[in-house]
Amino acid sequence: MFLVFTQHITPRLEYIVKTLLGDDAIITRDIYKFSNSSLQKINYSSTMFEDESLWIEPFGLLEENNIQTQQIQCSNWNGLPIFFKTNGILPFDIFSASFFLLTRYEEYSEVYKKDNYGNYHHTNSIAFKENFLQLPLINLWLNKLEVHYNLKFSESIFKVIPTYDIDIALAYKNHSLYKKMGGLLKDLFFLKPTFKERIKVLFLSKKDPYDVYTWLNNLHIKHQLQPIYFFLTAIKKSIYDKNPVLTKSAFKKIIHQHSLKYQIGIHPSFISNTETHFLKKEISFLQKLIKKEVNISRQHYVQLKFPTTYLALIKNGITGDFSMGYGTSNGFRASYTKPFYWYNLAAEEQTNLLLYPFCYMDANCIFEQKLSPKKAFEEMKQYYKIVKKVNGHLIYIMHNHFLADQPEWLNWKLIYENFLCQINE
Repeated sequence: MFLVFTQHITPRLEYIVKTLLGDDAIITRDIYKFSNSSLQKINYSSTMFEDESLWIEPFGLLEENNIQTQQIQCSNWNGLPIFFKTNGILPFDIFSASFFLLTRYEEYSEVYKKDNYGNYHHTNSIAFKENFLQLPLINLWLNKLEVHYNLKFSESIFKVIPTYDIDIALAYKNHSLYKKMGGLLKDLFFLKPTFKERIKVLFLSKKDPYDVYTWLNNLHIKHQLQPIYFFLTAIKKSIYDKNPVLTKSAFKKIIHQHSLKYQIGIHPSFISNTETHFLKKEISFLQKLIKKEVNISRQHYVQLKFPTTYLALIKNGITGDFSMGYGTSNGFRASYTKPFYWYNLAAEEQTNLLLYPFCYMDANCIFEQKLSPKKAFEEMKQYYKIVKKVNGHLIYIMHNHFLADQPEWLNWKLIYENFLCQINE
């Protein structure tokens, strides 16, 4: 339990102290109470005290109530990059630096490079520019505080949480007649090897290659994992929203069967980010199908814009979101690997939306980083090691259609199975 002395109690400071130090942390402006306390003490003020408390001199960010360009200059502290340097015993303002990273302060800028889908590109971030995107930097800072300043934080438990985005539940089945015939003709015209496979699935009862759900279920049972599935239930189809026809029985059956065993979330369609009325309809469809409340989500194509995306989710009853990561590179978008509440900088308030950051996605390895299956496997193991080191939550994204029973995906399927076997040895 911590007692933090400060001269200025602000919503920003209250948020970051609770996030980093725990709900039991107390903030006070009472110097007498602080001096006589037997709790772990942090002096977050402009004056150093003659006691054993850790002195962190404020940089000033947490006293502001607006968003402005911050000049970031990084240096090194015990082998870790730091910024917002001050003159305290701890040579930087860890509260301000962590607040900057967790709130995605830099993403509120109106001018930044966008990816192919209009999202904030990871190359804009200070984490990329200063080469710490692959580190849960805030967690590592806290670990250093424990070692060097004899502080004791609440114990946390390392968790592996597999998550799956079901963008295209089935390759050939349960699509419209127009799509089925169009696919057949296209395969035939271009002499694609999938023509025979498509015929067998549609007319000869061959298993759909994207139907890997029994295999996944057996893996989860074997390794005692509790996965989360996010289903795309786009009401309006688009070039980016290609799920099967919602009313088809096989698609509905897949969703229903998963809801009986696992936690189910909505995968809001690409189009719902601009035409937000579709979000409510998609959530409603999923809830009626599984006869349960749907309160978690992950954005399709990791569509995430501040603050509009999260405000829309909150408005529609979502209390947990798993979109905190990049669709252009693996790594830690918020430099943190534990769940944390979203702080809305536009309104200067903490919300009740709990964010679950992911650090690895198969699609990034395949399309953005262009890794071989072997290299992707090695990268996955590195994220496992670093998250385990800080007792965080290893949340990763896989797609059923990249684990398909097709020649081009068999090696990806194999490396994923090997990964789960090795981390559970």
